Amino acid sequence: MAESSPPEPQPGPARRSVLRWLAGGAGAAAAGAVGVPLAAYLGGAVGGHPVNWVPIGRVADLPVGETRLHVFTDPVREPWDGACAKAGAYVRYLGPGDDGQPRFWVFAMNCTHLGCPVSWFPQSGLFMCPCHGGVYYENGEHASGPPPRGLYHMPWRVVDGVLEVQAPHLPTLQDTLEKPSGLVQLGRSRIGRPTGA
Repeated sequence: MAESSPPEPQPGPARRSVLRWLAGGAGAAAAGAVGVPLAAYLGGAVGGHPVNWVPIGRVADLPVGETRLHVFTDPVREPWDGACAKAGAYVRYLGPGDDGQPRFWVFAMNCTHLGCPVSWFPQSGLFMCPCHGGVYYENGEHASGPPPRGLYHMPWRVVDGVLEVQAPHLPTLQDTLEKPSGLVQLGRSRIGRPTGA
């Protein structure tokens, strides 16, 4: 009887299945690394910005007819923002209106051209941008230079005698932060944006 040799071992499916599992896991990790930030970005664009109200000061302490810069920490910030977490609003108290309610001009401190911070010059009654020479009148309207429009009006309200401004993000031409003109009474607070004075 002829001696038979033992059968040679065949590469089994175990090695192939391990490689398939490794390749599948690497693909899933790559998809997650790209997909999770993309989903968060798209979710943020659809969800909008949270509405945050920042206190500026008591109305009784604001001088009538004087424009002042009020700097505050932007409530929509990241831990690494550093000095960029500071935002500001130019506030001019116009005094009480015919109805006895306070009236304000509240402008974002950013130029409507490229977002540089503007400066207020009380001697000339103008806001000026140091970057490209944009100039605005004291009521925020465009005077000269490259900006396509006047300063951004910020929504404001008075709650229990304290002026608050809405400060969700840097305004743009697509999202100017502005509410419809006029004033709305809401309980003890008053929200509005004067169209002129």
